[in-house]
Amino acid sequence: MISNIRYWFLLFLVLLVYIAGMFATLFENDSAQFATMAMRMAQENDFLNLYKGPEEYLDKPHMHYWLAALSFKIFGIFDWAYRLPAILAILFGGYSCYGLGSLLYNNNTGKLAALIFLTCQTIVLSVIDVRTDAVLTGFAIFSIWQLAAYIETRSVKNIILGAFGAGVAFSTKGQIALVVIGLPILCHLAYTRKWIRLLNWKVLIALLVFSIAITPMLYAYYHQFDLHPEKIIRGRGERSGIFFIFWEQSFERMSGEGIGKNSSDYFFFFHTFLWVFLPWTVIGLFALCSRIKTLVKLRFAFKPNYEFLTLGGIILIFILISFAQFKLPHYLNITMPLFSVLSASYLYSLYRFTKRKTIKWVLGIQYFVLAVVFVASVLICFFVFKFENPLNYIWTTALILLAIFYSLKQEEYYLRIITVSVISSLLLNAVLNFHFYPNLLTYQAGSEMAKVVAENDIPVDRIYKLSERYTWALDFYNRRPVILSSIKDIQNKRNIWVYATSMELRELNNLGFDWDRQFTKDQFRITRLQGKFLDPSTRKKVVEKMHLIHIY
Repeated sequence: MISNIRYWFLLFLVLLVYIAGMFATLFENDSAQFATMAMRMAQENDFLNLYKGPEEYLDKPHMHYWLAALSFKIFGIFDWAYRLPAILAILFGGYSCYGLGSLLYNNNTGKLAALIFLTCQTIVLSVIDVRTDAVLTGFAIFSIWQLAAYIETRSVKNIILGAFGAGVAFSTKGQIALVVIGLPILCHLAYTRKWIRLLNWKVLIALLVFSIAITPMLYAYYHQFDLHPEKIIRGRGERSGIFFIFWEQSFERMSGEGIGKNSSDYFFFFHTFLWVFLPWTVIGLFALCSRIKTLVKLRFAFKPNYEFLTLGGIILIFILISFAQFKLPHYLNITMPLFSVLSASYLYSLYRFTKRKTIKWVLGIQYFVLAVVFVASVLICFFVFKFENPLNYIWTTALILLAIFYSLKQEEYYLRIITVSVISSLLLNAVLNFHFYPNLLTYQAGSEMAKVVAENDIPVDRIYKLSERYTWALDFYNRRPVILSSIKDIQNKRNIWVYATSMELRELNNLGFDWDRQFTKDQFRITRLQGKFLDPSTRKKVVEKMHLIHIY
């Protein structure tokens, strides 16, 4: 098995990559939006009401925003302070993967599961482009681990901790938390035939703990919505926040009602999985197929060496979310801990039973993944955004030499598979965090314009915008939302600044407005990359402009 020295060395490098991403500019839309919402909480000391700009916010519970606002209160309003709770939640999730892997299999499987989880692509991305899923994932897998431990040990401590974790997860994203926790646990109960664990007074204790854990979130919903039936939310009055979070929320997601539809592709998450679990994708698919084959062969008879918690949870969650009419790639984050434990058990079984032929195939595939990552990194560094800082050559050379050393080192194939896979993740995400994202974010006009505002001492309370399009990055880095106005409203105003698109600028010019200062920044929706943008020769064709003008 992998030595402790190498294991902790690799984890240290993973943590360095996480830390590097902490200081990147916040991404629009969701990260900057959620940070701005939490900032408002902290600035106004209002932890009961959630607002998305001028609108009352019903869609998601409060926990993510509370944690971010608390971080702002302690450390100040910084992008890294917003990311800190998410990073801690993901590290907590990694520890919980270790716990679950150790519980279902052994200590070695648990250690490998944590390493896989912390290096799969969507999890690394979740601590850079921070949404609610980081906290949800961390506490959901913690709850699964503790509830599974209760089933095995009947310990009241485990069921209390499991119920608390479920309460935090539910307070972060609502009903989906109970689904992703409940389905794997039900699969575990069904496979082990331990349904009797549900008929125990300790379950009542767990329900009480869960109820206490979600009470602050329910009270906040009650205070903002149930006490004010006159509020019109999404075109409807008499909205109950408590009824929404217990009943309406998931049905809206499944049907697309209220939030819109963006995909009717029932295979969306199947092809999305191909990149979100990199560099472990093929290993994950092998593990999935191998476990299905084994359990079918055994006719699902209970065997102490196997478990159905991960496989059953993955299959049922995949089926459920595939029918949702609103889909985003990060919805798969909640399955990554289960895939990590399943993949770790598969890799360890290859080592334990010395399946050299299969191990050779897996190693060859991981070498191919490393080669693809290397080519992608070269393209990013020398084509998409060319290296300009000489220091970039130092860390890239170090990582490449590390990859070459462990690829050629004469040792067990099993060790090479693990090390090469982790280095693939490190290389790709180091390139992204240290080079790609800093260059990419220069095309996010809001955050770039906020630098102009700070450098020129422009009063943030005198900045207006004409369209209803959100300006989350500008709002966050200005530490104040831009004032929404109209051409009619600003006609008689003097000494103001207007943040406008090129079309709005032409309209102002045609109406006779005059200005004496103008700043212009490139604008591109950076979370929706496309080939024309990545190609420097065609980038200008898809990049828009945003302007900040001074009307005197």
